[in-house]
Amino acid sequence: MYLVTARQMQQIDRATIETFGLPGRLLMENAGRGAAKILLKAFPDIRKRHVGVAAGKGNNGGDGFVIARCLSGAGVDVTVYLLAECSQIRGDAALNLNLLYPLNVPVIEIPDAAAFLREQPGMRRCDLWVDALLGTGINADVTGLYREVIEFVNAQSLPVLAVDIPSGLNADTGRPCGVCIHAHTTVTFGWAKIGHMVFPGTAFTGRLEIVDIGIPAFVVQEVGPSFRLLTPEIVTPVLPSREPDSHKGAHGHAMLLAGATGKAGAAALAGLGALRSGAGLVTLGIPGGINSIIQSAIPEAMTLPFGDSHDEFLGDIMADGIFKNLSGKKCLAIGPGIGIAPETQVLVLKILDHITIPIVVDADGLNALCGHLDILQRLKAPAVLTPHPGEMSRLTGANVSDIQADRIECARWFATTYRVHLVLKGARTVIGHPDGTVDINPTGNSGMAAGGMGDVLTGIIAGLLAQGLTPGAAACAGVYIHGKAADMLSSSVGPFGFLASEIANMLPQVFRNMWSAAAIEG
Repeated sequence: MYLVTARQMQQIDRATIETFGLPGRLLMENAGRGAAKILLKAFPDIRKRHVGVAAGKGNNGGDGFVIARCLSGAGVDVTVYLLAECSQIRGDAALNLNLLYPLNVPVIEIPDAAAFLREQPGMRRCDLWVDALLGTGINADVTGLYREVIEFVNAQSLPVLAVDIPSGLNADTGRPCGVCIHAHTTVTFGWAKIGHMVFPGTAFTGRLEIVDIGIPAFVVQEVGPSFRLLTPEIVTPVLPSREPDSHKGAHGHAMLLAGATGKAGAAALAGLGALRSGAGLVTLGIPGGINSIIQSAIPEAMTLPFGDSHDEFLGDIMADGIFKNLSGKKCLAIGPGIGIAPETQVLVLKILDHITIPIVVDADGLNALCGHLDILQRLKAPAVLTPHPGEMSRLTGANVSDIQADRIECARWFATTYRVHLVLKGARTVIGHPDGTVDINPTGNSGMAAGGMGDVLTGIIAGLLAQGLTPGAAACAGVYIHGKAADMLSSSVGPFGFLASEIANMLPQVFRNMWSAAAIEG
């Protein structure tokens, strides 16, 4: 599913009106009618309610006027509360405002704080609200009268249908602009906006409905949206498949450099993720000191111990042996549980400087990169980096709060600057690609806030790379099925308490369900 920025949506609207020739008034009519239809369906008892439409001065308010007209025509008791004087309304919004008067729909002007105070008793009699105050163009904190009205509506704790986007929500970042409507349902037009799909925006948005208002597809393609929400229709076709007579050698050999004394579990979980995602063969390159532990923990994987039984971590003196054993491998993953010993960090940099097969870098592999990002611009092979916000902060020097404030732009900037695929983990994981496109993952839940989850994800991505997926496809599919497995566990065993290994073990069922759903739809 394509997602658009506020600016892209403005371009799409302008091109539809000026180039394609579809009048703006018709787009507003289609938007308002579509929203009213959804509202009537969502609240079957709406004719027993009193609906308040909080309307601003712009086109968002114009959509609200159309909704009010449609609700009145359906026998709903509706009042419009306009945060302006009627004489201030212009264009298509004014035309739709004027259509309310012959229908005797009350329009109450609230141009200032005094009028707002005066009208509050009547506003409290509403038991359902339509938020048509502010549209997608807002990018500064909401102040003054608009802030007061948003806070008033939220304080009523009533169902709210937001028009296009909850008023006060930044359409590009999903962050509230000081204050924001908490919507029960949001009806947006044409395409979902990024802010609907990332936290905390998704919590303010509530249930999202998308209304087709008649914008032709070619207009959107000309604007060139570069953001997607991952869906089964995107992910399922790239998942690995196999012929009935296939053998393990036909499904790739992944090598993972992982583990250190005290962190053997990270290596085992990464290996399990690679095997459960379908890799034909998996070799775990580990320090000799944990070899017996890994062999017992995951017998299906091969181990390649470096050093002797006293070696507690991987070091740079092992680099030659590692490179000799990359022959025949389809990809390399490095980082889970390897620790931060100076020798280990030197090893990571050596590998990145010489690797010629696709590589996944996670955890302490990322920590080794801090202060050495220039090495990414010299890579001889594609790379997937999988930082959580803390690791991203160490990589870039930016504060975690700044990263979280605009995860989309952070991932996009890093991916394009260093020509890598950047998986910025967290709620609604973001995947930035070297060409500037960005994917947002909707799967996963808070039960994944537990140790080992990232190790499994590293293994999954490596396993998909080994089976021939491109790095971008492996990153997207890996993140999606990882979260999907967690969602299945959450629904069956509980909201939290499930283990990273259980997510890995759920992957075959995820594959089966996705293929079955695709077959039914096909």
